Amino acid sequence: MKHMLSSALVAGFAAGLLCALLQFLLVQPEIVLAERYEAGELVHFQGLASPEERAAAMAQAMPDMDMTAEGSEHHHDEGSEGGAHRQALTVLFAVLTYCGYGLVLLAAMNLAEQVGIKLGLSQGILWGLAGFLAFQMMPALGLQPDLPGTPSADLTARQIWWAATAAATGVGLWFAAYGQGLWQRAAGLVVLVAPHLWGAPELASFGGIVPPELASSFAARSLAVGMVTWAVLGGLIVTLWHSDPAP
Repeated sequence: MKHMLSSALVAGFAAGLLCALLQFLLVQPEIVLAERYEAGELVHFQGLASPEERAAAMAQAMPDMDMTAEGSEHHHDEGSEGGAHRQALTVLFAVLTYCGYGLVLLAAMNLAEQVGIKLGLSQGILWGLAGFLAFQMMPALGLQPDLPGTPSADLTARQIWWAATAAATGVGLWFAAYGQGLWQRAAGLVVLVAPHLWGAPELASFGGIVPPELASSFAARSLAVGMVTWAVLGGLIVTLWHSDPAP
């Protein structure tokens, strides 16, 4: 048991570091750019907007921001410290998240081996991709990754739908892949699509200050980072789990 837990935690730690690195390279620049739109520093269709329209958009986006020279200097002085703190939190959050994912994935893998399903490196990678489908890809069909400045539906309703979709995807994939007989596999597919037939929480109308091109790029990059990280997580868990424990 100790070896199993350490395998999941070490794999989660390594996958979290990889995720943080990919976030810094691919995702964080898009978040920073979106925050500039949210703060009013940039305005969508800025080349078509008049100075008065840009000023109005900036005033609406940041009504409480100190625009004096003293305030600007103060924010500038804190920029480097805030950036380092933000990066440290990104690494910490990624490591903790994928350690948790690693424990969940290992528990499912252990259950599979208990019923006679043998797992090697290739199967571990596939199981990691199944985790990506359950926790990121399938929920993203209804709840896309959101940038700052993007309106979204009620938080509680989104959390409930996300959890239900992740659970239904995991159960559905299990029965679709390992079900005994056609009816179990068909039932797995029904469970898999059930949350999407129900539908994710939606806004009554669309809007926001972030360009849709930036939002779509952010969603694609976030999912790509998740897919790579989950595949590495699954492969690492199987490799470490089946290795001989240290004396």
